[in-house]
Amino acid sequence: MQVSETIGFDLGHGETAVANARVESIEPPEMLEVNNKKIQITALGWHPDLGYLVGEQALIQAGVTQLKISFKQKPNKDADYRKTMSKFLETYYNLLKDSKQIEGGEISQFFVGCPSGWSVSDREEYQKLLKESGIPQLRVIPESRAAFMHAKEAGKLDYDKLKSSVLIVDIGSSTTDFTLVKSLHEIPMDFGSNALGGSLIDKAIFARTVANHEDKALLERVFEQYPHHQARCELACRKAKEEYFSNEPLYSHPQTFARGFESINEQIYFIPQVNQAVMKEILNQPLPELGGKSWMRSFREAVNEAKEKLDQQGMVPKLLLMTGGASRMKFTRQVCEEIFPEPDTQVRPDPEPERCIALGLARVGRWDLRAAAFKQEVNQRFDSKKLKEIVERHIPELIELLTKPLSQGLIENAVKPSLKDWRSNKIRTLADLESVMRDVAQKWIESDRARQIVKNQSITWFNSKIQPELAEETDPICQKYQIPRSSLRFEEGIDPAMVNPELSIGDAILAETVSFIINVVIGGGTVGSIIALILTGHLTWPIVLVYGVSVLAAGVEITRSKTQETIKTKVDVPSWSRPLLLSDSKIDSICEQMNPELEKVFRQQLTENQQAFDELIGKVGQELKTALNAKAEEAVILIQ
Repeated sequence: MQVSETIGFDLGHGETAVANARVESIEPPEMLEVNNKKIQITALGWHPDLGYLVGEQALIQAGVTQLKISFKQKPNKDADYRKTMSKFLETYYNLLKDSKQIEGGEISQFFVGCPSGWSVSDREEYQKLLKESGIPQLRVIPESRAAFMHAKEAGKLDYDKLKSSVLIVDIGSSTTDFTLVKSLHEIPMDFGSNALGGSLIDKAIFARTVANHEDKALLERVFEQYPHHQARCELACRKAKEEYFSNEPLYSHPQTFARGFESINEQIYFIPQVNQAVMKEILNQPLPELGGKSWMRSFREAVNEAKEKLDQQGMVPKLLLMTGGASRMKFTRQVCEEIFPEPDTQVRPDPEPERCIALGLARVGRWDLRAAAFKQEVNQRFDSKKLKEIVERHIPELIELLTKPLSQGLIENAVKPSLKDWRSNKIRTLADLESVMRDVAQKWIESDRARQIVKNQSITWFNSKIQPELAEETDPICQKYQIPRSSLRFEEGIDPAMVNPELSIGDAILAETVSFIINVVIGGGTVGSIIALILTGHLTWPIVLVYGVSVLAAGVEITRSKTQETIKTKVDVPSWSRPLLLSDSKIDSICEQMNPELEKVFRQQLTENQQAFDELIGKVGQELKTALNAKAEEAVILIQ
């Protein structure tokens, strides 16, 4: 059964959120509700009559005998941890399915996030653990990827930033992760042990509140005997922290406090309170979880380390994207802006970090499925055989495009210069002219200028013949996946190496034809034209008078054929007569008469050289396949 919806499940250490995206739609994902709330405290409670409860219900329902909060961590073998994780997911899944917010079963694929710093084996083990919940379709992917995808599809990243480098700083409840996205590929930045999470601040507020409580000893005994009361009190500390960072200027006065509240019984109240002075002290106090460093110092050092690692690679991120609930703490943005200053890097906190990952996970899931289908369709539409057929069908047009400029090039660069050199007496006999002309023609055929003609004409051929036919096939695919038609077109032109891959037509195709062309058309044909002028013109008798004795002395019988050979090899036409014999107009006339024959020979020889063109067809087809796959890989980032 085909997956029709992707469920982004952001199981956070502090909070949990879920979003749903339809695979065949590009509409933004929708946040789902549990207990009439889109964001839930990550809490799992057990009630003897009601069974397992999650979120706020687990916290406020009377009669709950067991309560677990903030239980997300790397997978391990602890049975209690594994049971808590699987039961939390299972309960959430059933609530979503029973409320008809998801279809469930094989057509609903869950995408659950994990810190980007987790190794591949951690992710695999985490995925295996979460599947114990009984959810049929479930994958674990990095939360940084979800943050990037959400920013991309929400229009916060333009195409240049998508293709350049983006640093994602995910400040969560349990960890702070740094991920570099470079040319659409994610590169987690490993800083070793990562315990820098917002929950450490909650714990510091909790410890401070307990230490200052008037019934400290009693409170500690209650927590030891009834752990669920401690869990509720820790949540009260988190709420005090969140209230403080939501309205920092309000709590700058010494007598103004952000407070949490928890009633343990009618006599014992737990009331954590924080203002600017208290928070400054907490952020700068040494914490054992951070090796004796303060939260503030550890965060600054982590951002500095990220900067140093990027500097070593000569990289400056265009954008620093902040996400995670703890990114709401104003000072974290200030530290990032100080270490990654504008205009080189733009620092952008996500305005809704509590929803960002869930929405991003749903988007990633939909994108993965649609991108895979897109690439499969491109592959199926353009198999190697079909591409070769397209190329082969248009080879006659390529030959026509090559024939005229190559013929004209030989005339302009070999025939005319050689004739003018003979006219100016730089070349002695007509036999020498024929030899020189062949050498010049051979060099020109092998020159970069000739190869450039072949490349230019090949590009023209591709853009005018191959590209339109490819577009007829690719445009419907782009329309189906709602991406620009240009995504699979080669409108910006084509690399000559693609239409000429490792194969210079000047070498491979013309090599076998050039000798024939030079000998038949350029050499013999041109020299024959000059001899004809000599034999039919007024220069015949002066030449015989000057050279007759030596010709006869050589024992040559003056027949027409012998005369032609004798004139070519023996006669050094007087320099004074050469300009009269070959004026510029006469040279142009000879070349004009030669051009149709030269084009005919080119066309015939190129057409008959099937082996070289078979090689061209195969290589162009192969390179087109590679290029289309590369374009498809690049285009998938535009899919929603």
